[in-house]
Amino acid sequence: MMGLDLTKKVSKEFLGNLTESGAMPVLSRISGLLSESGVRGYVVGGFVRDTLLGRPTPDIDIAVAADALEIARRVADALNGKYVLLDEAFGVARVIFAEGKAAEGRWQLDFSSYEGDIEQDLARRDFTIDAMAIDIGHLIRDSRNVRLIDPYNGCEDLERGLVRGVSEAIFEADAVRLLRAVRLAAELGFSVDSDTESQIRRHAYLVSGIAGERVREELLRLLVLPGSGRFVVYLDRLGLLTAVLPELVVLKGVEQPREHFWDVFGHSLKTVQAVDFLLQQGDWEHADGELLATVPWSAGLARHFEREVSSGSTGGALLRLAALLHDVAKPQTKTIEPDGRMRFLGHAREGASIAVAVLERLRFSTKETRLVETMVKYHLRPMQMSQEGLPTHRAIYRYFRDAGEAGIDTLFLSMADHLATRGPHLDRAGWQEHTHIVDYVLKQYYEQQKQVRPVKLVDGHDLINIFGLSPGPDLGELLEAVREAQAVGEITSREEALEYVRNRLSTEGNT
Repeated sequence: MMGLDLTKKVSKEFLGNLTESGAMPVLSRISGLLSESGVRGYVVGGFVRDTLLGRPTPDIDIAVAADALEIARRVADALNGKYVLLDEAFGVARVIFAEGKAAEGRWQLDFSSYEGDIEQDLARRDFTIDAMAIDIGHLIRDSRNVRLIDPYNGCEDLERGLVRGVSEAIFEADAVRLLRAVRLAAELGFSVDSDTESQIRRHAYLVSGIAGERVREELLRLLVLPGSGRFVVYLDRLGLLTAVLPELVVLKGVEQPREHFWDVFGHSLKTVQAVDFLLQQGDWEHADGELLATVPWSAGLARHFEREVSSGSTGGALLRLAALLHDVAKPQTKTIEPDGRMRFLGHAREGASIAVAVLERLRFSTKETRLVETMVKYHLRPMQMSQEGLPTHRAIYRYFRDAGEAGIDTLFLSMADHLATRGPHLDRAGWQEHTHIVDYVLKQYYEQQKQVRPVKLVDGHDLINIFGLSPGPDLGELLEAVREAQAVGEITSREEALEYVRNRLSTEGNT
């Protein structure tokens, strides 16, 4: 099918969506620049797809019958934009520029070259819903009669809500498309075509050859989505999850103590889904109307999990990743005691080391890696510090001192771990006790932050000048002890802080 005239209804909607997104003036300028160079260009791929769906996007893919790198340079100069070389071998370049003063006026144009005709270019693309094109010049000259080039019936698949491969060869050409199929389905609320699912299963092994940073990008774009836990399960059904994370293979079939409803692998998947539920972004199959009633939640917590940690990642996405990896070392630490008791001593610490290796292989940033490592390392600690009633103020202070920025996230991981342990056999009294402890810890933490942040009662210079101490680790430990005493309310003034130091030095001097 060389092309089709969109029905009047769809054509009107396409033009309306294009106008509403603010892209029409941008495309008009691009059309003029291409015309001046005597070059034919098409908008292709995700921009056409998203405009048909009414999803505004600042990213515009443009295929040109010329040297894309040269065209991109000219466009960047004409629009006073930034030129970025993406792939010299394949001739792909990006132009970033601002249309207007508002932040939402920032546009990203990706230029690529095609040889022959545009249908040949579309044949090399991944999915039918991305293998559509519109001639930019024709669009600007006669916008009321938009002509869609759709050789693989992508428009029909949009209507049906399907992600379908253009051909089986697409996965051999670029294996990252295996992950992209699932991610697109998740983002759009679509299903993957059954034939394409079969192709993915046959080619899942190819994932191991994808560069780590490309896997990271697809994985994060999936994990930032609300309810992405069920798509993690879907990745496993397609054979992709353990291809991306082979460290998870050994978790399958590893039995746990009888309080656990699932084996280690099933428990890990369920923990991700429990995170979705606790963040109020997904369902929990064993929930009723009251299960969330005692879980602490606020606008501040929502912002905490929505915060951007690094490029492409959020607090919620990294919490889901930590949930998937939190028990990764259980198989290697499993022992059976003489009395028959099953134990996994040290699995949190060893699991943290494995998590670091995983994230470094996938080229996660140092900050992302540290956060996931900390969550895995301390995921048992929230309940360990609450063995006999509520934790003390000092225990709470030390927990957040050690967990740092991951402290809040780890509390939620501990609750998700609880839900995914018991499953349908959840004891409501035990659950309410757990959520009550988390709520208490959070409130005490916020209170301690108020105590410590506004006022530094003493500093290193004070201790050196007043007590004749020398710089070094001992001085740092003493300052930390003062900060802890201040946080838990034992001291509230400079005089009390100095007296605290004096007593501490006197006690240490007598031992």
